[in-house]
Amino acid sequence: MGAYMDEFLTHGSDSAYAQRRGYRTERWNYRQVAETAFQFARELEARKISKGDRILIWGENCAEWAAVFFGCTLRGVIAVPMDAAASPDFAGRVRAEVDARLIVCSRKHASAVPEADAIVLEELRGTVSRHSVGRYEPASLVESDPLEILFTSGTTAEPKGVVISHGNVLSNLAPFETEIRKYLKYERWVHPVRFLNLLPLSHIFGQFLGMFLPPLLAGTVIFQESLSPAEILETIRRQRVSVLVAVPRMLQSLKDKIERDLESQGRTQEFRGRFSRAEGQKFLRRWWIFRDVHRRLGWKFWAFISGGAALDSETEEFWSRLGYAVIQGYGLTETTSLVSVNHPFRLGKGSIGRVLPGREMKLADDGEILVRGGGVAAGYWKGHAVERVAGEEGWYRTGDVGALDAEGNLYFKGRKKYVLVTPAGMNVFPEDLENALRRQPEVMDCVVVGIDTRGNAEPCAVLILRKASASPPSVGVAGIVRRANESLAEYQRMREWFVWPENDFPRTSTGKPRINVIRDAVLAERESRPVAVSWANPLQELIAKVSGHSATALRPDAKLEDDLGLSSLERVDLLSELEDRYHVDLSETSFSAARTVGDLEQMLGGRGFVRIQYHYPRWTLSWPVRSIRTGAYYGLMRPAMMLLGWPKIEGRQNLTGVRGPVLVVCNHIDDVDVGFVQTALPPHLRHWLATATGGEALEALRTPPPGRSLLLRIYDRVQWISGVALLNLFPLPREAAFLKSFAYAGECIDRGYSVLVFPEGHHTIDGKLRPFRAGVGLLVKRLGVPIVPMRIDGLFELKQAGKRFAPPGKIRIRIGPPVSFGATAEPVEIAHELQKKVAEL
Repeated sequence: MGAYMDEFLTHGSDSAYAQRRGYRTERWNYRQVAETAFQFARELEARKISKGDRILIWGENCAEWAAVFFGCTLRGVIAVPMDAAASPDFAGRVRAEVDARLIVCSRKHASAVPEADAIVLEELRGTVSRHSVGRYEPASLVESDPLEILFTSGTTAEPKGVVISHGNVLSNLAPFETEIRKYLKYERWVHPVRFLNLLPLSHIFGQFLGMFLPPLLAGTVIFQESLSPAEILETIRRQRVSVLVAVPRMLQSLKDKIERDLESQGRTQEFRGRFSRAEGQKFLRRWWIFRDVHRRLGWKFWAFISGGAALDSETEEFWSRLGYAVIQGYGLTETTSLVSVNHPFRLGKGSIGRVLPGREMKLADDGEILVRGGGVAAGYWKGHAVERVAGEEGWYRTGDVGALDAEGNLYFKGRKKYVLVTPAGMNVFPEDLENALRRQPEVMDCVVVGIDTRGNAEPCAVLILRKASASPPSVGVAGIVRRANESLAEYQRMREWFVWPENDFPRTSTGKPRINVIRDAVLAERESRPVAVSWANPLQELIAKVSGHSATALRPDAKLEDDLGLSSLERVDLLSELEDRYHVDLSETSFSAARTVGDLEQMLGGRGFVRIQYHYPRWTLSWPVRSIRTGAYYGLMRPAMMLLGWPKIEGRQNLTGVRGPVLVVCNHIDDVDVGFVQTALPPHLRHWLATATGGEALEALRTPPPGRSLLLRIYDRVQWISGVALLNLFPLPREAAFLKSFAYAGECIDRGYSVLVFPEGHHTIDGKLRPFRAGVGLLVKRLGVPIVPMRIDGLFELKQAGKRFAPPGKIRIRIGPPVSFGATAEPVEIAHELQKKVAEL
């Protein structure tokens, strides 16, 4: 695997990774990844960490993570990836188990690492910058040498690691490389193929789609931490993504998002009619029927790759009928990810594909899937020894039950340990029952668990209903289960059910429901006894994560601010965490009105989210509009400033050598402040300036209220177009819904524009500086650019006197030296410091 860096050097300046860092998008090309990997290998050499030693990698997906991993392969060091969501206790036990020589972790995990010499991923480039970027000669390795040790997500007791060798990965890559070469002549027409990878790099399937396969196509991998369906759809469109790589639950959440949006637009019946007509149609016909969906996701997007768990048939059929390829694979950590995979151009509906070349697969008498071949892991880590994974004659027993059709397609039936044996001696697979339940419109999610009955098991449906806030009568639930039973065989039918009391199931880090915890809760309720092991619901866990309070001690009447001490910025973090955890879009306005834990539970239970729609036109950032804007400034704005009162500008020398982009913060006196700030800035910043303005007022011009007359609506729209085109305004709501505005500010910075904000939020009413809103500190922290403080004086006095014009020099604009803040600075402190800087001018 060490020679893989030669492939990266060949691709050179092609984009390898794009990742969100705060509100910015950071891009790495293949050469940068390779050179950083060479530098990291030299850093390991300098620390005398050599072949066979272990290091822990603990952090979120990022280009630095990949560079560290490849640096390990060059040096022959064994990487030990750790899930970003792992607890410090678990990470500590893994570290002790493998005797890790070094920890490389993200900044948020650094506080849990006792050693001061741990390397922080976000600071990797600076840490290894002292080393040469020249090619590093790979260590002498053979295919049987360990590449990494993966600790599976289901580990709950003592850590159990799977040892993956270099040969294991190369064995799995070989058939893909052979197949991909057949299509490279067509790839140039859609180059680059962009993968939005939402799977963690700490899992083998995430590594294959995040590090190993894309370089074969010179593809680009996009990382994103947010799992909000709205943000994912926006990223797919904005970044022109080709393929989404995600767990099945994400495909289900995106399906729900599309359906919710159609319902809010009153188009549900029309969509269902089209959906019915598309059944059995050819691909191009289906694509044309749902061209509005393809327009929304972007014309380049064409495929979903689902892994980590089984995808339900309803979700697969939904996306397939809309004209997208849904590619499933089957594999485990012990088989180095894939055993079988669907061919993207020869899909088998419901199948998890055919067995890949280079490995063998057979079914045992009880249907269990057995695998043999080069992809089967070297073994389990046991101290400094390796315990063999494969059993008799090299066959690995997967613990999964499957079936084969006449064409050799493999179908996943379920985990062997979860197969239910009824009193009649029949095998029931929970996945079949769950598929029947998910087809019921009232069911948001479900699992089926076994209830012991005299040594056998009866299936029990555990349901989360779409209107969970209003507990339906038992007869309603009975009707749901009865309809599902009608599509099942007699021996499969469910006679017991349970409505889950929370808004989501307890889940593993890969989104799989924790069946044992769910079954214990059902049994406890069934027997009317307390649960033996208490657990916090997902909402309580997230609040505890943000607030630092004990999760199980949170009461529904606990006040977010008074009892839990959540600041406004912590509420922003909680909002993001909730959207990611529940895969929904929350109304920031409704969220800001929540006062207690119970309020949040009710809001999540109802799922009646109506997000205020603000518009952020990207065409205003294009060069033709910028040229028109520049001409309008010198033809209209500058003469207007001369007429109103040419300002005296002080401190412009502080901007000498400042090329931008920067964040400009200024006191707010009147609507003409923007013109004075533009006049004070040097041309290279003035011509590339985007201004945040009151979102509510700007949106009222873009979308006038229904009762407004046609002429006034046209007048409002002309005003809006003039503002966004000639002043490059974008909405920044004063009360709520500002996260998307901050993200847009980051996009402006990425495209070379400086951003002007007025942190007070309102015009001054007494000439004094109003308190800066804490949100500006969050914006500064996550933009990572210099801040230019500015102050306008004399304009308020002119306004108070009722005068419209001032003599030259009466209005003064002072520009302070640019300031920056460290990565550890708190947003509230940043806001206070900026207010102090502006006040001192």
